[in-house]
Amino acid sequence: MKFMIFASGNGSNVEAIVAAYLNHEIPGELVGILCDQPNAFVIERAKKYDVPYFVVPRLVNESKQAHEARINQILQHKQVNFIFLAGYMRIIGPTLLEDYLGRIVNLHPSLLPKYPGKQAIQDAFSDQATETGITIHYVDEGIDTGPIISQTKLAVLPDESLADLTERIHKIEHRDYPRVIANILGGRE
Repeated sequence: MKFMIFASGNGSNVEAIVAAYLNHEIPGELVGILCDQPNAFVIERAKKYDVPYFVVPRLVNESKQAHEARINQILQHKQVNFIFLAGYMRIIGPTLLEDYLGRIVNLHPSLLPKYPGKQAIQDAFSDQATETGITIHYVDEGIDTGPIISQTKLAVLPDESLADLTERIHKIEHRDYPRVIANILGGRE
């Protein structure tokens, strides 16, 4: 199985996935990292591990459909079977879903359906939630609404700062996402 990782920013989850892949903990073939932000630090992580990367920003006045069509050309050329989103900050639209429905997986930093969207950790913290966590799910046409593959709960500690909570969530992401990817690609999820 050939897979690609999509990211938009720092790429700490990308690094965790790549490290697990290079340690032979994830089967299949990592064919690259796709990034929509030309200055994202995840590009440096790709270079560090000598992983091919593709920078595909959305052009001024370019439709979502046209942008995804350009991405789809890369995916088809590389014969990608699965896409794993790791901090990819764009909503996947019908152009990619048409070819990859059931084969795009997202990592989200909350216990969905609670706190969908891009500010999930902040939202849980602001709500003074006593519990949060992570959700790994298949992507559908909604925002963080696809079928759930895995969830890990995390108690919010009394007097914990937002930064501390964020760090603890990232540790769980870095541990669990590579394991779930390995299970998916190995046919166990």
